[in-house]
Amino acid sequence: MGTSDFWDNNIKATRVIEEANKIKSWSEPFNHVNTRYDALNEMFQEVDESDEVFYEELMEELSSVTSAIEELEVKRMLSGELDDKDCFIMINAGAGGTEACDWALMLSRMYQRWAAKRKWKVEIIDSVDGDVAGIKSVTLNIHGPFAYGYAKAEKGVHRLVRISPFDSNAKRHTSFASVDVTPEIKDDIQIEIRPDEVRVDTFRASGAGGQHINTTDSAVRVTHIPTGIVVSCQNERSQLQNKETCFKILKSKLYEREVLEREQAIKGGEKKEIAWGSQIRNYVFQPYTLVKDTRTKFEKGNIQDVMDGAIDEFITAFLKEFG
Repeated sequence: MGTSDFWDNNIKATRVIEEANKIKSWSEPFNHVNTRYDALNEMFQEVDESDEVFYEELMEELSSVTSAIEELEVKRMLSGELDDKDCFIMINAGAGGTEACDWALMLSRMYQRWAAKRKWKVEIIDSVDGDVAGIKSVTLNIHGPFAYGYAKAEKGVHRLVRISPFDSNAKRHTSFASVDVTPEIKDDIQIEIRPDEVRVDTFRASGAGGQHINTTDSAVRVTHIPTGIVVSCQNERSQLQNKETCFKILKSKLYEREVLEREQAIKGGEKKEIAWGSQIRNYVFQPYTLVKDTRTKFEKGNIQDVMDGAIDEFITAFLKEFG
């Protein structure tokens, strides 16, 4: 990397840097937690238990070091070809009108707060507002170490049970939203899409965006005919930009499909199927509060904590069972 001709081949140089960053993402946290553990071990040998304040501080540091080690153990499970990549999270409101659209918005906020807790970057690259409130759909682009490896645990249908704020009779409603997660591939990965394999439709964008977005056919929908994969985008100002975004996501989906099929063929029936269309988690606000994962049976009573982005325990439970 220090040689003068390093950047003569941009693609090769980028791969080297990505590989170096991947190694650093392991070595730096490991060295840091190892240093903390050694220091803690020395202090425990010298501490006087009658010094309750200092002893309590050491116990708190021990808990923090233990959590850091557990995080590294979880990260060790993320050894798949796709796990270290950035990702797209796509949320779609299910049947249920305004209530379902509000639920999709709540999930979008949950994932954005989850990413913020990890100090990851989040971009909203497409969003369609609900007719009254909430959103019909949204696509988030999340940039962070092993973002796809962690976020893939969220693939599936999420079910909400609560007393709807949109119901004047204060009745309990059940709403659904689907979450799909796709790894973001870079330009150095070539995915060929023939023109006869896709259908490109343009339509008038809806929702916020000013006069331009509502009066031109700038929104784009791309359908990959062989697989039935459909991708749409309307957030960008021009039709060309929306089309480029659609093809970027489509290529990522096709690459994910190819890699997962290859991994499944290698492992045979060993790996459990992870279908994004199946119901994976229930969020109950009334008559009690509970979030329960239907796959791992892990549950948490503090639902507000979960909606504020505290979902790592669900992801860890998933990776231990399916990783």
